Amino acid sequence: MKQLFLILCLLPSFFYAQKTTIVKGTVKNSQKEGIEKVSIKFNNTGTVTDENGNYSIRIPLDKEVTITFSHVSYTTFIKKITAKNRNIIRFSPILLTKTENLKEVIIRDNRKEAAGITKIDINKAKNIVGPNAGVENVLMTLPGVNNNNELSTQYNVRGGNFDENLVYVNGIQVYRPFLIRSGQQEGLSFINSNMVQNIDFSAGGFQAKYGDRLSSVLDITYRKPTETALAIDASLLGASATFEGLFLNNKLSAITGVRYRDNSLFVNSKQVETNFRPRFTDVQTYLSYESSEKFQLSFLGNFSLNNYNYQPLTRRTRFGTVANPLELTVFYQGQEEDKYLTLFGALAAEYKVKDSFTLTTTASRYNTQEEEHFDISAQYSLGEVDANIGSDNFGDVQFSQGIGSQLNHARNDLDALITNVELKGTVKQGSKQWNFGVKYQKEDIIDRIREWEVIDSLGFSIRPPFHSSNNQPYEPFEGEITPFQNIRKDNNVQINRITGFAQFNQRSFWNDHEVFYNLGVRGHSWTVTGNGSKSENKIIVSPRAQFAIKPNWDKDMLFRISGGLYAQPPSYRELRDFNGDININVEAQKSYHLVTGMDYSFNLWNRPFKFTSEAYYKNLTDVNSYTIDNVRIRYRADNVTEAYAYGVDLRLNGEFVPGSESWVSLGYLKTEENINDRGYIARPSDQRVKFGILFQDYVPNLPDLKAYLNLVYNTGVPGGSPSYSDPYNFQERLRDYRRADLGVSYIFVDANKQYSSGWLSNFKELSAGLELFNMFDIQNAITNTWVRDVYTKTQFGIPNFMTGRVLNFKLAMKF
Repeated sequence: MKQLFLILCLLPSFFYAQKTTIVKGTVKNSQKEGIEKVSIKFNNTGTVTDENGNYSIRIPLDKEVTITFSHVSYTTFIKKITAKNRNIIRFSPILLTKTENLKEVIIRDNRKEAAGITKIDINKAKNIVGPNAGVENVLMTLPGVNNNNELSTQYNVRGGNFDENLVYVNGIQVYRPFLIRSGQQEGLSFINSNMVQNIDFSAGGFQAKYGDRLSSVLDITYRKPTETALAIDASLLGASATFEGLFLNNKLSAITGVRYRDNSLFVNSKQVETNFRPRFTDVQTYLSYESSEKFQLSFLGNFSLNNYNYQPLTRRTRFGTVANPLELTVFYQGQEEDKYLTLFGALAAEYKVKDSFTLTTTASRYNTQEEEHFDISAQYSLGEVDANIGSDNFGDVQFSQGIGSQLNHARNDLDALITNVELKGTVKQGSKQWNFGVKYQKEDIIDRIREWEVIDSLGFSIRPPFHSSNNQPYEPFEGEITPFQNIRKDNNVQINRITGFAQFNQRSFWNDHEVFYNLGVRGHSWTVTGNGSKSENKIIVSPRAQFAIKPNWDKDMLFRISGGLYAQPPSYRELRDFNGDININVEAQKSYHLVTGMDYSFNLWNRPFKFTSEAYYKNLTDVNSYTIDNVRIRYRADNVTEAYAYGVDLRLNGEFVPGSESWVSLGYLKTEENINDRGYIARPSDQRVKFGILFQDYVPNLPDLKAYLNLVYNTGVPGGSPSYSDPYNFQERLRDYRRADLGVSYIFVDANKQYSSGWLSNFKELSAGLELFNMFDIQNAITNTWVRDVYTKTQFGIPNFMTGRVLNFKLAMKF
């Protein structure tokens, strides 16, 4: 009976099979790759493709059926089939990428725009031409971001200084060296652009989840590899290699980059004749192990070694006016040997408690060991140049106004160890999101300063400022000869910090208008122990808020406003004054910050464009004022200054050339400070006007031949003052900064241009190009060198010019 019952049950299936046939095949994309989880349906019957894109489905005989192939990422494909017999029908459609994907990108971008974040295309960071090509080079084309030093990757944002910018890599804060004086000493930026996946930048009004700084946030995410590849870049400035791959059944992803940099090409183009032997090397690795869908472990490590050997020989600089030209001639002896060793490691564990709740724990340690050793003697002559065109000696130095020498000595050593342990969490509930975190940080700095300078004028040693007066030559002076400046300090400083934040985000609708808002607060508690003394525990609370609305208008516009109290508790650099003394009681600098902005997206010439504008105001209190010499910042280590900054930033980006995004930036800034109620003067970063262009183009009949133009114009900043001088007496500005860099490259192989045979088939990517830096050979000044006129006792600020025109060749390949 059981057998009979089974046969009766199978009879309907048997007869149905006799009246059907099978349609099978592989659903592929335009790259001929199988697509997983494609839905295939007709009437109420359906199936999905497997991981290789294969499918199989039964259809009835002698009846037209309409089969629909659909996937969220691809356009829907419809096929009508009539089966005349029971033979298997093979059909393998190709699905095209859905244009709706662009809409998804717009939605994601709206959230970042609502938060005041600029998302930067990683391809621009790789391709943009510049002496320090990379992420920071792209930033300097944005409004509100300034730097007049092409050999430095540091930047000022809206009136702030280098120390006021936050930089994160995979959510972990990274730091800049302590003793760096010159951009040419910096070597490599921490950020390896060949390893980057996402770049987010905020020039102000950022969220509470970011740290305690006054100016900006640069948030970098390194990518997780999806294939095995090796990329090699080489140029006259150095080389790099990046390896990436998947291991352990694709659970472990690894990407490692090695870089070498040599700035001799730039330094040899300057006005100073030198023997220059820099060696900048670093190794970075990012490992990610995903043991399950809930748990992931990652490691970020960095080793960097910068050896800077510098031996100046001679210098000849002409300055002044056409009617009264002057020339400074300097002969040097001695050399500078600096060494910067950096070690960094961070281990992070991410656990998804459930789909809506994620916890991340991070432990990191940063160690920098820095040596700054130099003995350099300089003998100078400051002379008047014959400006009479009819003179036989036209252009020659007639006589010297100043003759003197100086000897600079330093044996400075610093060892800093920064340890962090952090816990962060994210809770999502529909359109709502809560973020929270707490971090403990310990900074241990050992700083040994041995630095002095002797200045000689016409054989007389110049005594230091504020020295006791004498009546030479009428009365003999029998006091000891002392250096013009002399610093001998041994500092041992520990800083313990506990920080925490909580913030709430929501995206919702007000009638038909899309709105975003964010409310958050940060808390920062710290104590300083310095040279045996301990400060009181200090606490600062920073509330922050953001609101944005995207009206349901025909025009695509978004409006936003953000602000709050932004505080910067002092780092070791801010605790140390001009004389090397430590003030453990320095308060946090505070900035009441308000930013309003508007984004307008539109089509021009049937191509996408976007106009972004922001206006901002900062009221700063408890300011720790400073001076800037090249990239060296020296603080007063007090809080006796108040300041303000305001300005407007405008940016238009879009496809000026079809298929290639470019942009034009314009910024206006005014920032001043009032030291001890003496009145307002320009701050060292008072860059009034900024104009930048990043332009990409290609030859229409040869689209693989591409050109990149990076153009920057900045008005001059205050030129600084001599050591120990009153900045109120030195408010002259440096000349305007103007620079144009041009790059031309030809793409032999890329994702859209592959070869199946020949030597080019060995490459996944291959390109070669030329770069012309400072193409108009403009002399830009970064600082002044101060020399004395023995007749008038006047100090002249002789501009220190940056690099001239330089040609570079580069080659990039990927296997």
